[in-house]
Order: sequence, then structure tokens, then C-alpha cells
Amino acid sequence: MQNYSKMIGALAAASALVAGNANAEVEYQLHTGYSSEYLFRGTYQGTDLVEAGVDASTKWNDLTLSAGLWHGTVNQQKSLAPSLKELDVYGAISKDLGFATASVGYIAYTYPGLSDVNSQEISLGLSRDLGFAQASLTYFGTTASSEISGNNDGYSELALSRSFELSPCLNLNVASNIGYLVEQGQATAWTTKVALDYGFAEHAKLSPFVTYSVALSDDNDTIYNRSENEFVAGSMLSVSF
Repeated sequence: MQNYSKMIGALAAASALVAGNANAEVEYQLHTGYSSEYLFRGTYQGTDLVEAGVDASTKWNDLTLSAGLWHGTVNQQKSLAPSLKELDVYGAISKDLGFATASVGYIAYTYPGLSDVNSQEISLGLSRDLGFAQASLTYFGTTASSEISGNNDGYSELALSRSFELSPCLNLNVASNIGYLVEQGQATAWTTKVALDYGFAEHAKLSPFVTYSVALSDDNDTIYNRSENEFVAGSMLSVSF
């Protein structure tokens, strides 16, 4: 019931804000996919990730509001059980300040059947279009500890991304980020993802991708203990309306 309450609460809040503005339009996206590994901020979480989710966004009084749900099932080899299910609930508010876009977000990580390892984060971010790439800097602060994510040591992420149009229905997307633990004063991992978006229908696309993560830390006091370089391949299917 706790997980359902969070889901309903997030969607109800978005609906209430939209209802207050008759001109607001809500955009939705459904997505599902498979990844050879579950890679979270450069750390290996298991193999054969099967995921699905829904996202919604709208404009309200110069603010961009977004919320979503993500569910994943993964075969685990290094932690709690042979397999693990995860349900994340998240939302964010952003505003264009002219020199950059600022955002405030919230995410709840929940694990059905393992309530003692649930955790939450608040995020603060800035993003800007640099012309040659889209840049962002985001800080994540924990509001509760867990055995999986624990105290995230003030995890921050500097990211660059760019999209190249190869044809009217084909885009090449490249994104790269470096993680940093503010409380530990050390970098975590450098992760780069290359995806090919094939728009096979007006509002649908198939996106095969590869990701490579370079471990920058193996500190015994963090979740990056014994972390290694990781290669991930997979594909996503998404529909927007």
C-alpha cells in the first residue's frame, strides 16, 4: 500500500497543478527496455535488467513540472538476493532563469518486500545549452539511508550530451557524465552512453544503446568498493503522446 500511495500522490499532485491552468497541456511517455546489466551511477547492480516506466510533463506559470514511475527487475549476483525488484517514484520542478535552467527534484527508491532498504533523495540542478552540447550539474542529497544506496555521500554529477540528426527518422545521441562524492572529496565513475533513436512511427521510437563506465574509485568506505569498468548493451522502446 505504501508504494501505491506514493504513485497516486505524485500523479494527483501533477493533475491538480494542471487543472489550475486551462491552457496547460500534459505530455506523456511510456517506455520499456532491456539492459545486459543494471548500472547505477557507475556501480554494478546485477544482470538482465528488464524495465518499464511512464513519465508526464507540463508547463504551469513559467514552470516545467514532471513526474514519473520506473519499475525494474534484475538478476543480482553481488548483493541481497538472486533477483530484485525496484520501483522508483520521482518528480521535479524546473524554471528557465535565462542564464541557465534550475531544477528541484525528488525520488523515492522502493524495493517491494524489502522495505528496510527503501531510500529517498532530493536533487538540485542547473543546466544550460552551450551550443556544442547540453551541460548539467546536479547534486543529490539523501533524506534516508538504506543498505543498498546508503548515505550517498553527497553524490553529484556533471554531464554533457548532444544529439546528431542523421536522417528525418534517425538520431544519434551521445551523453557522458562524471560522478563526484562531495563528502568524500573523490570522483566515482566516468560513464558514456551512445544511443541510436529510430523513429519508426510518428510518436514511437526504438533506441538500441551501448554504455561504458570507467571506475574512478574503489574506496572501501563507499559503494564504489571493488568497482570495475563496466560495459552495458541494450535497447529501449518508447511511445509519446
